[in-house]
Amino acid sequence: MPYTKRRRLVTSAVAVALGASTLAACGSSDDGGDARSGPVSLTYWTWTPGMDKVVDLWNKGPGKEQQITVTVKKQASGDTLVTKILTAHKAGQAPDLVQAEYQALPTLVSNDALADISGEVDDVKGKFADGVWQQTTLGTDAVYAVPQDIGPMMFYYREDLFEQYGLEVPATWEEFARTARELKKAAPDKDLTTFSANDSGLFAGLAQQAGARWWTTEGEKWKVGIDDEATRKVADFWGGLVEEGAIDNQPMYTPAWNKALNTGKQIAWVSAVWAPGTLTTAAPDTKGKWAMAPLPQWSGSENRTGSWGGSSTAVTTDSENREAAAKFAEWLNTDADALGALAKEGGIYPASTSAQLSGAFAEPPEFFANQPDFYTKAADIAKTTAPSAWGPNVNVAYTSFKDAFGAAAKNKSDFSAALGTMQKETVADLEKQGFEVAR
Repeated sequence: MPYTKRRRLVTSAVAVALGASTLAACGSSDDGGDARSGPVSLTYWTWTPGMDKVVDLWNKGPGKEQQITVTVKKQASGDTLVTKILTAHKAGQAPDLVQAEYQALPTLVSNDALADISGEVDDVKGKFADGVWQQTTLGTDAVYAVPQDIGPMMFYYREDLFEQYGLEVPATWEEFARTARELKKAAPDKDLTTFSANDSGLFAGLAQQAGARWWTTEGEKWKVGIDDEATRKVADFWGGLVEEGAIDNQPMYTPAWNKALNTGKQIAWVSAVWAPGTLTTAAPDTKGKWAMAPLPQWSGSENRTGSWGGSSTAVTTDSENREAAAKFAEWLNTDADALGALAKEGGIYPASTSAQLSGAFAEPPEFFANQPDFYTKAADIAKTTAPSAWGPNVNVAYTSFKDAFGAAAKNKSDFSAALGTMQKETVADLEKQGFEVAR
């Protein structure tokens, strides 16, 4: 099926069309890839470690009974995989199933690469938090993937050093700023945390928590709201702390950052549920000294968090057996045995709410043995995940963030100006690609 710029815009109306006649026309079989007779063989592109062992459970169990065999093809993650999927799709040779990060879904859908599987998986919606499920629907009735893993954001802090300096765990961002200043006054050589301009996903998650919606649609047009009120609030907050020197301005995931965590020079970290694994290697000498709490809120009456990371399982429009592929995607992300294996082999934090309190998460991470209720708290926090709004050029926005905010953080200059640059460059890229953009 020929590719046109027109069909790359995903609105409610277009999504309905994609879910019906358009996708049916793209299928390799006359009925949109839903009919099959005899054994079915599916290919799944994924980067999750140990996925072959998880899929083996399917092939020896439900898959064997239903005559549906899945073969895993390990891939790189991120933009590399998205590019590979789109290249394969243009040649009509995309795999049946792909693992896709939530922010990549609009790009894949707007290129007609993913099928609407709402008819097959709608009944599992209740197994996921609303804010998580919403990321697979793009605000329409169509469903383009089943949530697999998530990265609800949390606040990590050195319990021993908070006690030493008489600091309270901040419940609001106002308290967070006050805590940063109190620590700097008590111990000028230490920082509560750092603002890292290397991490677009972290900033996006903070904006999400504040209520930002970076991409929305108005009729047949995309509307970019990266510089909306909610995001400006976040940018001004962190920019102000950097400018006054209340927190550090160095990037994360560097030897210097690791040392700061390991020696106690940085005593807190705004991160996500996967943080214990990072701390294990970045700050090995601090085992048992950290604790986790909910992300600070913008007001005492709020209770929500953002996401930093996470992915889904999607069915492509090139699949000749979409119904069979959807069955596997549902099993992989809702079956208790499958989720237990995913947690054990892949080290994921499942999107399924029931799995978050399963046997795999009965004990806290080894690094947090001092906090027995770690995963109970994590599950409660995950339920408060705020909705997000992704668009077809997240990669451009993220690159612009690193450039503009990187310079602003280094120079301790205006974060609002950096946000404006990010907005302009994202809009310009959409228009360059041929999208209609609402002003």
